[in-house]
Amino acid sequence: MTTRGNVIGVDIGTTSTKAVIFGERGKVIASHAVDYPIIKPHPDWAEQDPDLIFSAVVESISIAIQNANILPHDILALGFSTAMHSLIAVDQSGQPLTRSIIWADNRSVKQADRLLKDMNGLEVYKRTGTPIHPMSPLPKLLWMKEEAPELFQRAYKFISIKEYVQYQLYSTYIVDHSIASATGLLRLDTLDWDEEVLQLVGISRDHLSDPVPTTHILIGMKQEFANKMGVSPDTPFVVGASDGVLANVGVGAISPGEAAITIGTSGAVRTISPVQKTDEKGRTFCYALTDNHWVIGGPTNNGGILLRWLRDEFGSPEREVARKLGIDPYELLTQYAEKVPAGSEGLIFLPFLSGERAPYWNANARGTFFGLSLHHKREHFIRSVMEGVCMSVYAVALAIRDLTGPIQEIRVSGGFAKSPFWRQMLSDMTGKELLVPESHEASALGAAAVALYAIGEIDSLERIKDWIEIKHHHVPNKENTSVYLELFYMYERLYNCLKDEFDAIAAFQRKL
Repeated sequence: MTTRGNVIGVDIGTTSTKAVIFGERGKVIASHAVDYPIIKPHPDWAEQDPDLIFSAVVESISIAIQNANILPHDILALGFSTAMHSLIAVDQSGQPLTRSIIWADNRSVKQADRLLKDMNGLEVYKRTGTPIHPMSPLPKLLWMKEEAPELFQRAYKFISIKEYVQYQLYSTYIVDHSIASATGLLRLDTLDWDEEVLQLVGISRDHLSDPVPTTHILIGMKQEFANKMGVSPDTPFVVGASDGVLANVGVGAISPGEAAITIGTSGAVRTISPVQKTDEKGRTFCYALTDNHWVIGGPTNNGGILLRWLRDEFGSPEREVARKLGIDPYELLTQYAEKVPAGSEGLIFLPFLSGERAPYWNANARGTFFGLSLHHKREHFIRSVMEGVCMSVYAVALAIRDLTGPIQEIRVSGGFAKSPFWRQMLSDMTGKELLVPESHEASALGAAAVALYAIGEIDSLERIKDWIEIKHHHVPNKENTSVYLELFYMYERLYNCLKDEFDAIAAFQRKL
């Protein structure tokens, strides 16, 4: 597959926005990323500055174009990928009344619990495809209505960070079906707002943007921002989808039986189905991509952020040694973990330092080391943390298998994919061969593919596989798989035994 020019995939993520310029056959011509912080003004809160993120979008595109040394007429289109579940209240002039409340925010735990137990939450999930959890805008809106009623009443619109960016550029309120289907407010069968849920929250459809397909094209960007970016105002701006569903496209996990596993700051397992599917137990999500592509999967809260936690809070010696050796501290942590056999000699880690989403959807879950004895050393803790992340991902994969059938092929992406050791561990955990694409820019590449599809440069998303080269593959070690299977069942039993205690300790922590 070849194209007439360059396409830009923009990935608005949790910790940074990256613009990636792709040329012929998906070759990366240039890229640039701009970081921004997560603001935590209170326990369980997680927010970001929407204007800082908008500036990051403009800057990342501008510098990527400068680095590529291309002109506006060399750009076919821009496609956008965005993290899900953000919520911003804005006034009538489009000014934010709140920061962007992101997926990691757990302030609406009580509202989510009440939705699930007393407000027919499981049926709401079955209609909308979004599990009932504080991550999603539905319980966040209920929290705002109950805890900040004056703000709630003042709001003109409730939007996501992508809608905020689009409004700044085009002065229009639209939301793609993918982002909308992750709000808990959109019916999957009609791809329109669910009137019953809106009444439950106490808002009307006028408080929300107009839903549009992921291939919807905007033209006529404000000249000021087009000049800053280095694009033409009439360059097609394809609204795109959420980062999770686009990661599947970007690694080529598009056909039934193919799964994508992403472990970055958090993690996720996803597969694409030609039809909508929700889970009777409410364990998985169902989000829109196109009319005949529905992404079934589940996210985990705890991925690479746990290694960062280890490095920052307990890894001072490793950081100092790594500095002297001129290597990445993560590389040193991994070398220590490699000294320990699979299973960490019976040290099991429940990796719920940020609560957990799929498959348990329990914001009160907490991290737990189990099986600790005097023979366990520093390296055992490091390996058990890495194994705990893999176990949480495997639990999601099993829930998806129950819904969609056997997973035949796994393709991986995210920061963890840079570690051969961690990739092999996941292969051993799942008992499946892992394929590692050449590019780690899965969501940006998926956004670029949807943009090309929208403007007619490719006739199907499946054509993106022509761009994807497999750089590595891992075959599971059967002995390690046997060890992990035994420990995984113990991991699940531990979670179930500790559910009540998680509630108790979470309530205690919220009083501090």
